[in-house]
Amino acid sequence: MTSQHADSVSSHRYDDLADIQQTLARYAVAMTQGDTDRVLAAFTPDGSYSAFGDTYPLDEFPALIAAAPKGLFMTGTPIIEFAEDGETATGIQTLCFVEHAAHHMRIGYYNDTYRRTADGWRLHTRAMTFIRRSGAHDPGRPHAFEQTRT
Repeated sequence: MTSQHADSVSSHRYDDLADIQQTLARYAVAMTQGDTDRVLAAFTPDGSYSAFGDTYPLDEFPALIAAAPKGLFMTGTPIIEFAEDGETATGIQTLCFVEHAAHHMRIGYYNDTYRRTADGWRLHTRAMTFIRRSGAHDPGRPHAFEQTRT
């Protein structure tokens, strides 16, 4: 590989990383601001979110967001690995959520898959893992949303 080719490949990859990081930042800020439409826009149309022992398709995500506590979503820089095809990737991103009223915290991380779309990189799947005070890592406990879900 020539030096010129190596530079163009790395430049392209940096653009991909920046695009994914901006998608994830838009997700976190939109969750903090309660902007469901912008949260959904961070996903591919066939995307899903997993937590609380289940996987939720995007059409159920607004009700899940409405049932969730409100507060600040602080996320870390993700670790991203690109597939050989250059059109998909996987990643892990840390999360610290601070509930707005009592300032209770939840910590954990997301395991993600990403897809390149005509509108840029988007989340395809996002799975939450909570870190408990005991040190256990788990997908969370069912909450009030589960009791209303059909």
